[in-house]
Amino acid sequence: MKAHIITIGDEILIGQTLNTNAAYIGERLTDLQIKISGSSVVPDSEEIIMKEFNKALSSNDVVLVTGGLGPTHDDVTRKCVVEFFETELVENEEVLDDVKRFFEARGRILTDTNRGQALVPKNATPIRNSRGTAPGYWIEKRKKVFVCMPGVPYEMKNMMESFVLPKLEEKLHKKTVIMIKNLITTGIPESMLFDKLGNMEELLQGAKMAFLPSQFGVKMRITVEEATEEKAQNKLDEIEQKIRTFVGRFVFGKNDDTLEGVVAKLMIDRGLKLAIAESCTGGLISNRLTNISGSSEFFERGVVAYSNAAKVELLKVSEDSIQKYGAVSLEIARQMAEGVKATTGCDLGLAVTGIMGPSGAVPNKPIGLVYIGLCDEKICTAKEFRFGDDRLLNKDRTSQAALEMLRRNLLGIPYDD
Repeated sequence: MKAHIITIGDEILIGQTLNTNAAYIGERLTDLQIKISGSSVVPDSEEIIMKEFNKALSSNDVVLVTGGLGPTHDDVTRKCVVEFFETELVENEEVLDDVKRFFEARGRILTDTNRGQALVPKNATPIRNSRGTAPGYWIEKRKKVFVCMPGVPYEMKNMMESFVLPKLEEKLHKKTVIMIKNLITTGIPESMLFDKLGNMEELLQGAKMAFLPSQFGVKMRITVEEATEEKAQNKLDEIEQKIRTFVGRFVFGKNDDTLEGVVAKLMIDRGLKLAIAESCTGGLISNRLTNISGSSEFFERGVVAYSNAAKVELLKVSEDSIQKYGAVSLEIARQMAEGVKATTGCDLGLAVTGIMGPSGAVPNKPIGLVYIGLCDEKICTAKEFRFGDDRLLNKDRTSQAALEMLRRNLLGIPYDD
């Protein structure tokens, strides 16, 4: 089965909005072993959209379209679908009920413009939208599948998960079972990870693995295909066990886990309290942790001590130490962690200080130099890290390294890498 992804929207074409939809759809279709023959971005032009529909559907089994399904004049996808399939619009009662409930839940008045969202192509099966007002469309013609979804990412993803992917799985009629597991690592480059795993053929035994790096780490996507679900699961478990033998200390989670989520669970399970002192990250670590529901059970306080004066006043860092070692140093990171723990009475104190760039470098202290301090009931220590020269990436990497240092501390895993 071959598929083509079409993203509609001037804002995507000119680079004003990132095309995350195509990336997500491509990944999910690949999980189903559907080959992606191409992906295209087209403007809000009826003529160009019609040509792209014809081109994509003529050479593929599945075409998935996102964007241009809103209620305003520049949303032209629905009109193009009607014309392309030579059909008409009809009001769908279920979709109309969804739209009414959406507006009632928000205390807003349903206008004629929004009521028009319930008009769907007559030949389409509506894909109901529980997170917005524009429905999607599933159209089958001559054994081919044509899918339209809104361009809003969280609306599109919900439709993919609840409707589109299950329907495509039915179409595949696979005689074998395909199972996928993602193991997520941090603190180790892709090349080093590959080297540590050794002989890949021996490790995988016919399974497939993809390395998916990001600024936060490397995700290993393992795909197995077996005759039964039990055999597929057993093979996945066997491969995972082997991987953990080689690089287990770098693996912090599976599938959709996040490092902050893993750390939060560890903190809550152990009944511990955490305070954080951030300089160079400006509150990013605290933000990531408080994105987790239930973070109030373990996260007591986050202090952004950006200036030297703030470090001295709020964290009791020694002025003499700042003069001697500099604000970006092992000693100051350690004192920041010790200070935030002492002033809050928490079980753990975590601190970061560094040079994010593009300015601020001094002799022997380049851009990307970071020190992370950690203090618990037994030790108060700090570690040096060296990242790149991109300010925002450095903030992300520092927050990730700090959370990983905390995770390893909670699990008793040495951080000597």
